Amino acid sequence: MRAASCRGVRYEGPMPEITMTPIGKVRSTRAVPDDDRWDCETASIELDPKQFSGEAFAGLDEFSHVEVVYLFDRVDPQKVEKGARHPRNNPAWPKVGIFAQRGKNRPNRIGTTICCIGRFEGLRLHVTGLDAIDGTPVLDLKPWVREFGPRGELRQPAWIGELMTRYWTATT
Repeated sequence: MRAASCRGVRYEGPMPEITMTPIGKVRSTRAVPDDDRWDCETASIELDPKQFSGEAFAGLDEFSHVEVVYLFDRVDPQKVEKGARHPRNNPAWPKVGIFAQRGKNRPNRIGTTICCIGRFEGLRLHVTGLDAIDGTPVLDLKPWVREFGPRGELRQPAWIGELMTRYWTATT
């Protein structure tokens, strides 16, 4: 069934199932999904040679950052959160819905991170600031474009600042 909208026809049918094929995988010095100190790690994205050649990276070296879209493939589907919880199960922080936090136990287990582009080696892109563990399937790479960044003033609750205090830091 279709319903008319002011911009055209809007689909009102059932949600479609989606199947994705990873474009590659993460290579990282971290094998366990600990929550903090991600800047201590060395990481790269290794493209699948059955799908890509090094030409897939052509022009990406003109950008300083890349957005990495990946799958939290080791999250147990039974532990996926669809409601609200305390971030990191910390009762000092408010109970908020899964869409008000960036936890890995998300409905579709999709993660994104904006990383600094390092160097290219054939089918491998070296990055800094990637919070994904070794072997994580990569779904997509997109150059980070300033104009796609937030417009206007940013705001966020105080608890997320506390949560992020040691997230990237390379020191204890």
